[in-house]
Amino acid sequence: MSSRIDHGVVAGTFSLDGQTFDVDNNVWVIGDDTECVVIDAPHDVDAILAIVGSRTVLAIICTHAHDDHVRVAPALRERTGAPILLHPDERPLWELTHGTDVTWDRDLADGETIEVAGTTLTVLHTPGHAPGAVCLYAPDLGCVFTGDTLFQGGPGATGRSFSDAGVIVESIKARLFSLPDATVVHTGHGDSTTVAAEKAAL
Repeated sequence: MSSRIDHGVVAGTFSLDGQTFDVDNNVWVIGDDTECVVIDAPHDVDAILAIVGSRTVLAIICTHAHDDHVRVAPALRERTGAPILLHPDERPLWELTHGTDVTWDRDLADGETIEVAGTTLTVLHTPGHAPGAVCLYAPDLGCVFTGDTLFQGGPGATGRSFSDAGVIVESIKARLFSLPDATVVHTGHGDSTTVAAEKAAL
């Protein structure tokens, strides 16, 4: 059975630098009827598990460690037994939410591949929004999951701690705009877009 993308939206908050905002986060689940991976773990474990259904979760892949993307990752791990994967440069942000006693299971590395249900996800390290931010490119599905690195209308926010506007633009140009123009961009918040549309916008 070929893999597919399932999607949900979960509401909650994002807090950093002493400010808190209401946000809606996308949850992306890639797999078939038997197994899947979950990209990011925002706000509500039960809502994520409703998307997963009865499938075995192979991994919880975090695009970065802002609290609205990893807040329920440990609880989701407890419910599913799946390991949490995160780039090691995200440790400072992870520890803002989870402290030092709770950690993730395996470091993500640029260029590594993750297999699920016959689909290969390639990890692209795209710092800027956060130092260890990653995107996940699925060429056979014709898409890339960008977390908060690239949105419909431009780069992710860089006005807060651990972010850098120049770095995020370079990441997008070097790592994402080198993908085929027709590649669909599935974002961490809001609507999907394409590489071609965002090239024109940026």
